[in-house]
Amino acid sequence: MRIKEIIQTIEQLAPLPLQEEYDNSGLQVGDPGREATGALLAIDVTEEVVDEAIALGCNLVISHHPIAFRPFRSLTGKSYVERSMIMAIRNDIALYAAHTNLDNAGGGVNYRLAEMLELQNVKVLSPKEQALFKFVTTVPVHHAESVRNALFNAGAGHIGNYDSCSYNLTGEGTFRPGAGTNPFVGEAEKLHFEPEVRIETVVPVMKKEEVLRALLAVHPYEEPVYDFYPIANEWGQHGGGVVGVLPEPMPEQEFLYQLKDLFNLPTIRHSKIRGKEIRDVAICGGAGAFLIPRAVAYGADAFLTGEAKYNDFYDVEGNILLAVVGHYESEICTKDIFFDLLSKKFPTFALHKSAFDVNPVKYL
Repeated sequence: MRIKEIIQTIEQLAPLPLQEEYDNSGLQVGDPGREATGALLAIDVTEEVVDEAIALGCNLVISHHPIAFRPFRSLTGKSYVERSMIMAIRNDIALYAAHTNLDNAGGGVNYRLAEMLELQNVKVLSPKEQALFKFVTTVPVHHAESVRNALFNAGAGHIGNYDSCSYNLTGEGTFRPGAGTNPFVGEAEKLHFEPEVRIETVVPVMKKEEVLRALLAVHPYEEPVYDFYPIANEWGQHGGGVVGVLPEPMPEQEFLYQLKDLFNLPTIRHSKIRGKEIRDVAICGGAGAFLIPRAVAYGADAFLTGEAKYNDFYDVEGNILLAVVGHYESEICTKDIFFDLLSKKFPTFALHKSAFDVNPVKYL
């Protein structure tokens, strides 16, 4: 099995176009065409983690946080980041990261946290924007059905819980084949009128190439016409954070104690107790405080995240219970996500969860 096959499996769940603009998810080091001897699953890549991969005979480390996050001007070993990358290169170990694409993915980090809290009716809190296109093409009437089906099979036409969505308009196309051409319909050097269907459908950003390949494979014309138009619709299947409902409402303090137990916390930071029950819970793992206004606007009773600044606890102004469990603690579940996904697809492949606690934040 090749490293690229493992990467493809991860990116089926968390396609790279879902990552934020500032991010650097994907293959950081290594040749995707090499045979994979085993994979070590981690939150962060450190020297200890690379050593662990070497000891286990793994030539692939899959992490949540990308080690190559900022641009490099040199690679001299002056920091743990550079030393880790040099060690990986010397030992032919590939480094791959799925970061904000896994955060934003349906079934990713925030969905796993919601599952841990046993939330019901879970949905995306802040749907992904600028991630959908309207795809338009024209096709001879008698070939419209086969082209539509090919587009749908390639991933076009999904809107919420509906699939095979399209708009179709019948019209008449004209063209004059040049000398030496072999047109599907019409004759060379003669103006031709052809009854055609204009097909419009929705395509997510990560499906653009696949949909275009499907069109070119089945369209009868030598030069089919097509367009991708950005559209304003939010994409409810993916995005920042989630919100769901607890099986039973509970007092705020009971909810906080549950979080302490669930995440094995020595302490938990939270905003002022309001004396209200918790029912609707919003979640964003990692540095998710930017979604507090969205959670308040939704009407959630509590917002769970990994990081928040001092003023965030003021800014909630009693509108919501803010519970901060720690960045590392809120994302340690990523190792389980990787393991469950890959072990199901490749049941005999050697997978290991890193045994190192790489959390840089310590508690006394």
